[in-house]
Amino acid sequence: MATTDPRSGFCKSNSIFYSKRKPIPLPPNHSVDVTTFISSRAHHGKAAFIDAATGRHLTFSEVWSAVDSVASCLSEMGIRKGHVILLLSPNSIFFPVVCLSVMSLGAIITTTNPLNTNREIAKQVADSKPVLAFTTHQLIPKLADTNLRIILIGESPRDSYSAKILTTLEDMMKKQPSENRVKDRVTLDDTATLLYSSGTTGASKGVVSSHRNLIAMVQTVLSRFNLDQGEQTFICTVPMFHIYGLAAFATGMLASGSTVVVLSRFDMDEMLSSIGKYRATYLPLVPPILVALVNGADQIKRKYDLGKLEWVLSGGAPLSKEVIEGFVERYPQVAILQGYGLTESTGMGASTDSLEESRRYGTAGMLSPSMEAKIVDPESGESLPVNRTGELWLRGPTIMKGYFSNAEATASTLDSDGWLRTGDLCYIDDDGFIFVVDRLKELIKYKGYQVPPAELEALLLTHPEIVDAAVIPFPDKEVGQYPMAYVVRKTGSDLSESAVMEFIAKQVAPYKRIRRVSFAASVPKNPSGKILRKDLIKLATSKL
Repeated sequence: MATTDPRSGFCKSNSIFYSKRKPIPLPPNHSVDVTTFISSRAHHGKAAFIDAATGRHLTFSEVWSAVDSVASCLSEMGIRKGHVILLLSPNSIFFPVVCLSVMSLGAIITTTNPLNTNREIAKQVADSKPVLAFTTHQLIPKLADTNLRIILIGESPRDSYSAKILTTLEDMMKKQPSENRVKDRVTLDDTATLLYSSGTTGASKGVVSSHRNLIAMVQTVLSRFNLDQGEQTFICTVPMFHIYGLAAFATGMLASGSTVVVLSRFDMDEMLSSIGKYRATYLPLVPPILVALVNGADQIKRKYDLGKLEWVLSGGAPLSKEVIEGFVERYPQVAILQGYGLTESTGMGASTDSLEESRRYGTAGMLSPSMEAKIVDPESGESLPVNRTGELWLRGPTIMKGYFSNAEATASTLDSDGWLRTGDLCYIDDDGFIFVVDRLKELIKYKGYQVPPAELEALLLTHPEIVDAAVIPFPDKEVGQYPMAYVVRKTGSDLSESAVMEFIAKQVAPYKRIRRVSFAASVPKNPSGKILRKDLIKLATSKL
């Protein structure tokens, strides 16, 4: 490697920024799956996962024997390497059991948001072609439009069994694993997960992550939290169907011997009570929750015991100076860590690993271990040095294999040298800290959820009284951004704002709803027909 500047990590001869963190080791054995990799770091007796509401828990040894039994049953059902299994479930202590069982066979797990509508789920099923679904009794109706065979998670009234239900996870966990089952050889390059992301543009696409990607992320998580130094307790507030939850809490933490307290859905009171009840040391969250902790600090400190809490981990969007200072002032014993990542980078691509680093205000952190970056001028394609703004490109062991069955989208996001174009405009400063300036990509970030404008525009155009439409992000202190629509009505139509919002609300998950509508004579477009969103954003925010 050519000489790099030890301060920024920048190498002049090839214009690459190298991570300043200690590189992560990858397994020397090529034939290893992520489940085997994690289970080889055996931890025994204590609780691995605790259900915050009921206190029900699984110890490390119970998790591994459950994984063994479930994998064995799946194998008997004919599940083999390469088969896709859908997991539709809120967070639960059984979520990791399903993921790890499926991946241990070389089969592929695809997850979906329980808030998604039947239409959105049916679309993902049609694309990923799963052979089987794990879901809860309450969510069975969401799979009504599919012909999937179902394995039930959790209790259910026996009389409600439909023909599609094969068995329950509970029954599978009780079975003795069969000794002579067929085990396909799984390698680091095989696909482990297929999570859906809007990517850097447009409609939702399946992100193909390999066992290597996940193992590298587990190693990154372990190195970040120095988890070899004593046992920690994490509250899992983030959804496990999302890469952050799946990589860290459904897989990574198991390798560390830490205890994960699982909230089945986010509830502020339950989260705060659980910190005291389970003596939690780490609290992952998204910026809006952190803001709520700052604003309600006096009452929260009177009502809840946060005495053991040492760290909060924030992801999804950078925190402002005011929020960090406000938090540190009100909770002096708790330090803030921030992270930046994408589904395409299997989670964390950069992070701050100490309060000092987080105090570099506005930063997304330094590059994760073994990660490389380039800052590329979007116009000229030239790679830029420190303190120059361009698109952030990332390369490293956690970068996805590509988009599922979508060569075109893969080619426009991953280049032939393995560089992932993030779609974020950034610069890297003299000390190697990354700052996100803007989004080249057009996603709207609502409370950390991604909302692709193109999807909402396509739906708006199906309304008989709408001639044209454009959707843009509208800034909001509470949620980050929400979708706003510019709508061109048919001549003579008196379609109202509320009618437009209701029309969309019936067809999408709550976080994708349009929350503001403006009627316009036309939608501004460039000569090739692309919507000029920047102009509309300027127009919408000029009145603020």
